[in-house]
Amino acid sequence: MTAGLVIGKFLPPHTGHLFLAERAAAECDELHVCLLAAPHEEPILPCWLRHAWLAELLPDATVTSSISDHPIDYADPAAYDLWVDEIRRTTGRDRFDLLFTSEPAYGDETARRLGARHVLVDPERRTVPISAAVIRADPWASWSFLPPPVRAHYARRVLLTGAESTGTTSLAGSLAECFGTAWVPEYGRDYSVPKDRRGEPWTSAEFLHIGLTQQAREDAAARDANRLLFCDTDALATAIWHERYLGCFGSAVAATTWSDRYDLVFLTDADFPWIDDGTRNSPDVRRRMQARFVEELTARGRPFVTLSGSPEERLSTAERVIGEQLGLRP
Repeated sequence: MTAGLVIGKFLPPHTGHLFLAERAAAECDELHVCLLAAPHEEPILPCWLRHAWLAELLPDATVTSSISDHPIDYADPAAYDLWVDEIRRTTGRDRFDLLFTSEPAYGDETARRLGARHVLVDPERRTVPISAAVIRADPWASWSFLPPPVRAHYARRVLLTGAESTGTTSLAGSLAECFGTAWVPEYGRDYSVPKDRRGEPWTSAEFLHIGLTQQAREDAAARDANRLLFCDTDALATAIWHERYLGCFGSAVAATTWSDRYDLVFLTDADFPWIDDGTRNSPDVRRRMQARFVEELTARGRPFVTLSGSPEERLSTAERVIGEQLGLRP
């Protein structure tokens, strides 16, 4: 059995790393991928998150990781001793047959100390012209080099929220089309319409289910997003609807989300023409609900931008604000 090793910081994992790992997997029977993180990297991308990404992206490899603050000095034999010991301790192996890297600076000596042959892969980055440093500097400019779980992390999330019949759904779809990206429809409406028509009573558990499902669908859609993900409603809105149907604010539902989940929040104004589609409440209920949206967003310190006027005016305003606040344009 030929044992191969790929080492790195994977800060973050990108298609160049995957190319290296695929090349390694083709040349060995047993592939180990060792993530060597440093303490100062944790605020940037936690080790556990990078480990989880690698385990998902490379399911046939054995992924291990460690956090250590050893010096990086390619001219210091003592530094190599520390890192090779770290690799052995982390992987649980004393030696490997092959070490795959794109780094001639340290690859030869590390391989020698591990008793391995160094296989240098695409050192000039011609096959996959990207580096983790370039991605960290501007993830959105390097979007095509990010695998789906990493895209989900970097995608900017834009929330559209407001009372019923204020145009959140149509605007979310229009913005997604303008920016060439994904959007997440409101799950609660799909759930509630048939239930209300049957005249069934509501329970708190159902609202919690709606809030959690909405967020799970967001997380799934973020993997397919093109820099931006537009989200039609959130758990806070579901908690307000809990209040409407059950008489008390859905604190447990609201607690499932967090204030920084969204990079930008748009509140669609209730000046939008009321449309009675046979399932909605009334203009008066809409007015009271809209006031509750403003109260809750304000009380939680969540900045929001109100979108008013015609659909065209709202779309234009939203595009401008996204460009100004997030630096992203269609």
